[in-house]
Amino acid sequence: MIDLFERQRFCLRVMGHNFVRDRSQQSRRWHNTRCTYKYILCLFLVVSAQVPMINYTIYYLDHVELATASLSICFTNILTTVKIITFLLYKWEFAALMEKMEEMYYEVRKAETKAKLKRDNDYAGDLTRMYWNSCCCTGAYFMTTPILKIIWSKLQGMDVPLELPMPMRFSFDFESTPGYEFCYIYTGLTTLVVIAYAVAIDGLFIGFTINLKAHFIALQSIIETNNFLKSESELQRDLSACIGYHNKILSLAFKLRDIYRPIIFAQFLMTSLQVCVIVYQMVTVSASQYINAQHIFLKNCLFLCSILLQLFIYCYGGEILKLESLRVGVSVEISHWYNLKPSHRRILCLLMLRSQREAIIKAGFYEASLANFTAILKAAMSYITLIQSIE
Repeated sequence: MIDLFERQRFCLRVMGHNFVRDRSQQSRRWHNTRCTYKYILCLFLVVSAQVPMINYTIYYLDHVELATASLSICFTNILTTVKIITFLLYKWEFAALMEKMEEMYYEVRKAETKAKLKRDNDYAGDLTRMYWNSCCCTGAYFMTTPILKIIWSKLQGMDVPLELPMPMRFSFDFESTPGYEFCYIYTGLTTLVVIAYAVAIDGLFIGFTINLKAHFIALQSIIETNNFLKSESELQRDLSACIGYHNKILSLAFKLRDIYRPIIFAQFLMTSLQVCVIVYQMVTVSASQYINAQHIFLKNCLFLCSILLQLFIYCYGGEILKLESLRVGVSVEISHWYNLKPSHRRILCLLMLRSQREAIIKAGFYEASLANFTAILKAAMSYITLIQSIE
């Protein structure tokens, strides 16, 4: 049996989610208590990490380059906080969507349609895997760089002060043992939570949208390949099946939009701020510290690619869902509708009218589309030009 959301479920299990309801009362109470502690711990790690990052910004307020160094990480933590809270509020809605998508996948009987659905799900899995690798590489780079610096300095016989993976300042001595080890482990656990929830929730979004897109395409194929030269009862059955299939896909799309609305709003807002901060960091790194400047530039490039890939997942998913929902009406126009009686044509007209209301994934004034993704990239280029002209 194929698990359409295997990697996402794995990340959620690591965070204590397993979506199991059918337990005995005593076992369920113990299980829920244990999981609640895990949820609180994960949320506490991400939220509490804001404090040392803000302390770092305040401490270096007179040095803009250093003060902005922690802001991009801080914005990521804020975004992860929104994702965790949203997921905890809509946990069983997420589970219901996963079950419904898998149920619809196994309900398909036509071999050609099944093959297309499988191909689209493989593509969604590849995108999730690429995103997983991107997040893991970025997190591993942040976490291993201080250790490699320590090893290199020991090999060279140099005395280098201990450096944390993230720009943070704690209220205790974190630059010597054992404070440094505690802060390093704390940062590592926070990074693990951020990566796990990002891959799970963002991966679920791309999985949901690609599945819905595949079902829209399957519906279009059903309409276009039906010659409608059948008996009255068969026509009624086929048209009712098309209407029901279309309504089911649209209801899932609107449910997806409602669940992800706060996440998409936070994603666009935080990414816009992150792009500003990271671009500023990349352009204004001091040229006098050449070796350190190279390290900062590489770190910012990796982080920028990671957050842009994260935004691209939402924009791409929203774009394909909107386009395929509109193409249902086109499939009606090019179908063999002329073989139908006027009463049956009116049913297809209703289907075509319904398809003109595209399935837009939108939150506030932010719409998940490739046009908005391009707009953010253009804004980033404008920031670079502006900063260079000021310098």
